[in-house]
Amino acid sequence: MNTLGQQSNVLVVGATGAIGAAFVRRLANQVGVQRVWAASRQVHSPVMQALVEACGDTVVPISVELTDPSSIQAMAARIAEETPCLHLLINAFGILHDDEAGIRPEKRLEDLSAEGLLANYQINAMAPALIGRHCLGLLNHKDRAVFASLSARVGSITDNSLGGWYAYRMSKAAQNMFTRGMAIECARRARRVICLALHPGTTDSALSAPFQSRVPTGKLFTPDFVAEQLLAHIDRAQPEDSGRFIAWDGQSIPW
Repeated sequence: MNTLGQQSNVLVVGATGAIGAAFVRRLANQVGVQRVWAASRQVHSPVMQALVEACGDTVVPISVELTDPSSIQAMAARIAEETPCLHLLINAFGILHDDEAGIRPEKRLEDLSAEGLLANYQINAMAPALIGRHCLGLLNHKDRAVFASLSARVGSITDNSLGGWYAYRMSKAAQNMFTRGMAIECARRARRVICLALHPGTTDSALSAPFQSRVPTGKLFTPDFVAEQLLAHIDRAQPEDSGRFIAWDGQSIPW
């Protein structure tokens, strides 16, 4: 990445997910990156252990519980104690289904539940917003910085022609509204911060696993491919791109 200079600091939230881990690996091997904070609830998991073993001291695991506002605040406070600033923050997490909790994408109105709505909103909308709230001070400095959240095309109200998946669509639309709003505010008070909503496409991950049989040939992407594509768009983003909703192939998605 040409826009990450020497001694750059990065935070990837959701680092043990398929896409998050791919981001961590690529960024840890990026020339100039000093530290990659790898945030996850599962800091002692085999995935995190493998990241640390592969990337060495560049990767620093940090615990966060995304449904707990105090945990998000504590994560930001710890980073601030050890890192003067962040140059890139990527929210690489999301929830679509949770079999243990009985949460599945809805096919009709009768499938809606308060539990499903709340779980989707907490992870997909509230968590990115609170991360932005507590980490803006780390991003707001003399150098360029990017705040990027993985969204989903199905969060586009304009693009919705199929219906269903109410909780996921609603929570992603809320996340998109936050990203757009943060971009507008940053243009006034943190002008070097670029805020992006990114659609990764259908990626081979636990989130998409139950639905992969419906994916057209050639449209199921590896996590590493997705990380490569999205990092390229992050690298090219200019201040005038702040507040955009961008797909993996660079196309703008309507809100």
